[in-house]
Amino acid sequence: MRILVTGSASPLAMALLPTLSADERIEQIIGLDDRETGFNHGHFTQVLLDMRSPQVTRVVAGMDAIVHLATAASLDAGAERLADRALLNDFTVHGAENVFRCAAEQGVRCLVHVSSAAVYALPARQRPITEQHPRGALPGFAWAEDQVALEDWLDVFQTENAAVRLVRLRPHLLVGRGASPRVRALLRAPFSIRLAGKPPRLQCVHVDDLARAILHALFRKDADGVFNLACANAATLTEMQRWHARGLVPLPFPLAYRLLRLGWRLGFSAEPTWMEALRHEIVLDTTRARRRLGWKPHYDSVETCLKATD
Repeated sequence: MRILVTGSASPLAMALLPTLSADERIEQIIGLDDRETGFNHGHFTQVLLDMRSPQVTRVVAGMDAIVHLATAASLDAGAERLADRALLNDFTVHGAENVFRCAAEQGVRCLVHVSSAAVYALPARQRPITEQHPRGALPGFAWAEDQVALEDWLDVFQTENAAVRLVRLRPHLLVGRGASPRVRALLRAPFSIRLAGKPPRLQCVHVDDLARAILHALFRKDADGVFNLACANAATLTEMQRWHARGLVPLPFPLAYRLLRLGWRLGFSAEPTWMEALRHEIVLDTTRARRRLGWKPHYDSVETCLKATD
């Protein structure tokens, strides 16, 4: 199989590309990004190109499948992109639309889009959250808003391109190599966030298990549609933090929020509504991924996921 991977210079791609390259069923990988990648492999070729360019058509020609990581990678794209709302929207939404349109025009029959659990409307009316749960980002959560807009567009794209097998993966909090620096900083903070009422529960998924899900999506010819990805159990944020640090200092949400916004070990400030999402319980139903996709995560609990992080 010949595949194209967008966002191939992102930290997430650096974590996923070794797994894809090691699979003997994949004979060629083309990486598409406007930045140089540090990944090297005999089956891998980097193409320096903005995915909004009309030249993407030439790159996707002859590909059997596309793995779209660029929207997931946008969180790590740097302060200059995160500060420019119009640029982030154009890159995340319109850039992806260009890739998918070009792929359909060139006869690519398998598209794997790495989305996020952040697309689900909160607070969740059903628990656990299935793939049919309504989409709707928290107002002001720019990255999630763009993910929702892209998925709305993909709904139309899918009806207009019935011959294309489109798989959407919605992972929960990614941990391990390639995870967002925001998530890493939050989990390793020396303080916990004290919320009013019962602490909400969360899940996570290891990047290696995301790679396994991508491989299943590529080679399971009968698999299409949306798949939630998360470990089997759930935990509160404080319980997750305790796997990395003991003696956490409990801080009220406003103070903890302020510290994280100031960029504690982040290098850039956390988006306000990203922190607001922590007030909500987000537990995914992963039955469909396990049954239909045949996904069996190696790290299938919060504990094993966090123990396997760098």
